[in-house]
Amino acid sequence: MSGRSICAALGQFHVSPSIDANLETIARLARAAAERQADLLVLPESAGVRYDPRQALHRIAQPLSGDFVSALREVAMENNLTVVAGMLESIELREVVHNTVVAVGSDGSLLGSYRKMHLFDTPAARESDQVVAGGGDLLTFDVGGVTCGIATCYDIRFPEITRRLTDLGTELVLVPTAWVVGPLKESQWEVLVRARAIENTVYVAGAGQVGGAYCGRSMLIDPFGIRLAEATEEAETLTVGRVSSERVNDVRLRVPSLQHRRLDVYSLWQQDAAVGAKP
Repeated sequence: MSGRSICAALGQFHVSPSIDANLETIARLARAAAERQADLLVLPESAGVRYDPRQALHRIAQPLSGDFVSALREVAMENNLTVVAGMLESIELREVVHNTVVAVGSDGSLLGSYRKMHLFDTPAARESDQVVAGGGDLLTFDVGGVTCGIATCYDIRFPEITRRLTDLGTELVLVPTAWVVGPLKESQWEVLVRARAIENTVYVAGAGQVGGAYCGRSMLIDPFGIRLAEATEEAETLTVGRVSSERVNDVRLRVPSLQHRRLDVYSLWQQDAAVGAKP
């Protein structure tokens, strides 16, 4: 993997209820990313249209074959970028949706999609009222020789998904997000992103929404937990940093924690948990 590196751009912005307005913003961010010689542009969760749980989400959702993904393909080709963005994906003949992230290659091809596994259900809000959780099919793809994988927002609180992506060869975990503001929430976001990077010796890049309930705080963390880039203002921002496979290798030589895992013991724990689980 030595010598492979890419420039990653994180585009945070205020997502509006208008798909057309959001696509204009995405196109502007893509042009700026191209001017800064980025290879990859990561956009927030639900970047196509503002997620408002007070309305019927299925009425504003689209299929993967819809206009939003088609527009992303054009943006990717025009700017020679791989583009990753969140969207609300419609489910045929159902009044529920998937919270989905799509990846589009610089040639306009659909590299794949990931449906958010962990839904944000709290006493204040229940994402599962309108969103169907993904079944666990993960997405990895290559950008300039660097293997990327996807998680979404609340997924960052669950270390299993990032560890599984790491086992699949991921060197850069991309996390489109709409992180809700609140006491200690911004601090938790940074701690979680850095923890996932450190424990897996991978890069983690989070791109967030701003405005209203969302705090932004897009950031790129390296495999040693170092903050390489961060959007500190709650405003539309393009944040750029460099990702290197060589850096992943160097950190793993210095801290070979992945090699020191006790998979033999962990499997016994899982068996015990399965036996002890109550129906």
